[in-house]
Amino acid sequence: MLLLPVPVPGSTRFPSFQLASPILIRHHPHHMFHLWSLSVTTAAAVTNSSQAHLPPIPSSTSTSNSRRRSFDDDQAAVSRYDFSPLLTFLAAKSMPMSSSASSPTSLDPAEFQLAESYRAVPAPLWHSLLKSLCSSSSSDIQLAYAVVSWLQKHNLCFSYELLYSILIHALGRSEKLYEAFLLSQRQSLTPLTYNALIGACARNGDLEKALHLMSRMRQDGYRSDFVNYSLIIQSLSRSNKIDSPIMLKLYREIESESIEIDGQLYNDIIAGFAKAGEPTQAMHLLAMVQATGLSPKTATLVALISALGNCGRVVEAEAIFEEMKEGGLQPRTRAYNALLKGYVKAAQLKDAESIVSQMEKSGISPDEHTYSLLIDAYANAGRWESARIVLKEMEASNVQPNSYVFSRILASYRDRGEWQKSFQVLREMKSSGVRPDRHFYNVMIDTFGKSNCLDHVMATFERMLSEGIQPDTVTWNTLIDCHCKSGHHKRAEELFEEMHQSGCAPCATTYNIMINSFGEQQRWVEVKGLLGKMQAQGLLPNIVTYTTLVDIYGKSGRFNDAIECLEVMKSAGLKPSPTMYNALINAYAQKGLSEQALNAFRVMRADGLKPSLLALNSLINAFGEDRRDAEAFSVLQYMKENDLKPDVVTYTTLMKTLIRVDKFYKVPAVYEEMVLSRCTPDRKARAMLRSALKYMKQTLR
Repeated sequence: MLLLPVPVPGSTRFPSFQLASPILIRHHPHHMFHLWSLSVTTAAAVTNSSQAHLPPIPSSTSTSNSRRRSFDDDQAAVSRYDFSPLLTFLAAKSMPMSSSASSPTSLDPAEFQLAESYRAVPAPLWHSLLKSLCSSSSSDIQLAYAVVSWLQKHNLCFSYELLYSILIHALGRSEKLYEAFLLSQRQSLTPLTYNALIGACARNGDLEKALHLMSRMRQDGYRSDFVNYSLIIQSLSRSNKIDSPIMLKLYREIESESIEIDGQLYNDIIAGFAKAGEPTQAMHLLAMVQATGLSPKTATLVALISALGNCGRVVEAEAIFEEMKEGGLQPRTRAYNALLKGYVKAAQLKDAESIVSQMEKSGISPDEHTYSLLIDAYANAGRWESARIVLKEMEASNVQPNSYVFSRILASYRDRGEWQKSFQVLREMKSSGVRPDRHFYNVMIDTFGKSNCLDHVMATFERMLSEGIQPDTVTWNTLIDCHCKSGHHKRAEELFEEMHQSGCAPCATTYNIMINSFGEQQRWVEVKGLLGKMQAQGLLPNIVTYTTLVDIYGKSGRFNDAIECLEVMKSAGLKPSPTMYNALINAYAQKGLSEQALNAFRVMRADGLKPSLLALNSLINAFGEDRRDAEAFSVLQYMKENDLKPDVVTYTTLMKTLIRVDKFYKVPAVYEEMVLSRCTPDRKARAMLRSALKYMKQTLR
């Protein structure tokens, strides 16, 4: 066994210092990532029932093989006993799981004789019989419960906690979590039954109960084991509920309790951090594990490649991909797709084409996702003909394009403002025999909405309904939002009511859109009414809600209400976002209240938030509106000292400030600095320069 100090991951990277309490890493030279089933683990636990947690995974394949032979021997021994009389007897008299087995006051002679005939059966064979029954149908699980009750009634087996844990495990696997909890109440909870219940909850996606049980387990003086943490992280990944805070919490628990980490758990932790969008932590743990001579699973590396690609760290994703091949792991379709997705996101079209060629040369056929990504890459590059060729290749390879492929093409045109291409995409879609689905229509409605083509928006919506496709919250939100942004607030309000009447419940996003709409109209009574309806529906205001409120109150000069929103948000345990402070600073700036804008900036810094370029530009504007040019230029100096690159808005706002205080002669120097800093002047900046030069020319005459 090798003891290694493991650093706890931080919010942005892992610290380099070593911890006082080590985490134990067990080597699995041949099958590092093999996860034993609960039945094998619990069977091993009987040999050492004094331990407060399940025993560690065997550290060698010889031990694994000996356990397997032992289990096979038990199965052979079971076949030497004829349990059919017992099972027939219990099938006729089986009790429901809610009942309890009490010691008999009187005994039927036939039952007594039956019990005596099984008195010599050793406990491990009862365990094997039980596992065999639990691996069958649900009716056999009921029969297995009857066996446990009967054994307990006649004191024929003494490891009842193991028997109950096997039953709980079987019920969890059969998605009968309620029955598993009922059964657990028959005995006082032990490490074995705790582990079985936690596993059942994790497998059924009830993570709240699983985490609560782990907390209760600690309160009872027991430690969780690596199997529990693996199951929980796997469940989080499957349900897409995984995020950085919960991964960090789980990892710190593992460290603080000195949990013995096996290979499977290490893979789960690395993949968990990757899927939570924290590839830096995942990379650190991967390097640490590899330093011990262990190799990760292919699925773990694929998760890491995908996370790096999503973050734009394509070079590192490439390195992991090549490392996978050098380590003897043959990349499959998922690995190629993960790297391809990174190339598409980074707009590296040649690399995207190259990885698909490599894939085909390796004898791996592209799947639907591969083609979708490649079409996405061509659509983003404006190469519609190339995308059409890929569609033909899909058909030739018997891979049927789906609606999602065409929706991605449509989205790329939407993002470039080419809404007219929507009809071309729709025609191509029909010619391929693909029927538009809800997602496609949602993208199409959004495309027309962003281009302010409200007639096309409603025509698409009507067409969607005529084809029997019911709108969802995304559909309604898009319809309402595009009407609000076009200034058609009355129609947006009507659509909001239609959404209610259709039976589609508004979500937090719907309410945020309507709150912003009423705020722009300064209908403050309606704003409060919406907040009340939102909370009555069980929806709590989120960060976007509070940011919207601060923005609308600030723009209307209702600064006391804006500040109150900030305080209410903090008291609710939510941390204000930089966007919220940007909105408040900008609101003060528009009113020329530079001192209040500066104070909001200070509060933002006190809350531990790093000021963004947007906030600093708003602060420059506030000083400019208040004719405080010296303070405006001090903000520019602050940017330079804190490695924030000024943009065209920064320099244009400074030029506007100088013109406001009649310092026209300084404007050309600011314009020159903007050009030298490789910041391309826009039309507004050039207009300000011309205005300043014209004034200077007039004054020199």
